[in-house]
Amino acid sequence: MRHGDDHHHGLAGDLKTMAKLAGRRRILGFFAGATLLSVLGCEGEADGTGGEGGSGAGGSTSSGTSNGECSGIPEETAGPYPGDGTNGANALVLDGIVRSDIRSSIGGLSGTAEGIPLTVTLTVVDDGDGCASLAGYAVYLWHCDRDGNYSMYTVTDQNYLRGVQETDEEGKVTFTTIFPACYAGRMPHIHFEVYESLEAATSGHNAIATSQLALPTEVCGEVYETDGYAQSVQNLGQISFASDNVFSDGVDLQLAEVTGAVEDGYVATLTVAV
Repeated sequence: MRHGDDHHHGLAGDLKTMAKLAGRRRILGFFAGATLLSVLGCEGEADGTGGEGGSGAGGSTSSGTSNGECSGIPEETAGPYPGDGTNGANALVLDGIVRSDIRSSIGGLSGTAEGIPLTVTLTVVDDGDGCASLAGYAVYLWHCDRDGNYSMYTVTDQNYLRGVQETDEEGKVTFTTIFPACYAGRMPHIHFEVYESLEAATSGHNAIATSQLALPTEVCGEVYETDGYAQSVQNLGQISFASDNVFSDGVDLQLAEVTGAVEDGYVATLTVAV
């Protein structure tokens, strides 16, 4: 499948997709305002700079808690390129999709996504049980490449940058990947879905949570100064968390804590309460 036109209109495409999710918590929060957002645990001020305030000032970016309570991860659009079987392409049924290193294609395809190394560690916890670790759950993670394209859609001959992992006893999954681009109309982000088990992770229809991980603007700026990310420099300069159609109502619970440097790569961590 190919949806190149949707990709090059990232903002409009995501808005169209969000409209289809009117029954979900995120859309309700968007239209109902701050009162409902507070009830759903999506409350928080967007940090347009992504600097000190964004990457650690509110403990929720790494702990998944708000004011000492466990807050559920906000529900988000899977976007037009999920590859989870909900709109045709389905990476979840590919041989080898359960893997930690998602930089290369699988299932008979060859190709490796280039870019600054990024390790993503998500900790899945129970928002109804005091943030207790959820072992044996599954996380499907995917994102665009260095050029802002998505495998299986705008790059039809590749399926890289997609993978599934089972949570360990601490509820953790770790993916080795590359830093995603910033394409027009969206802040840099990483999509993920949570499933109750690996067996359930065969279709997006089975996901119990769908959300997006945000990356601090300051770190993105550092990465985009390197070779291969030139287009992202301009795109990042034209967007902020405040104007992003997904993160504009609060990014605290989705903003990863990121450490590292361009020379050695980065590590992004986030606690995901479901």
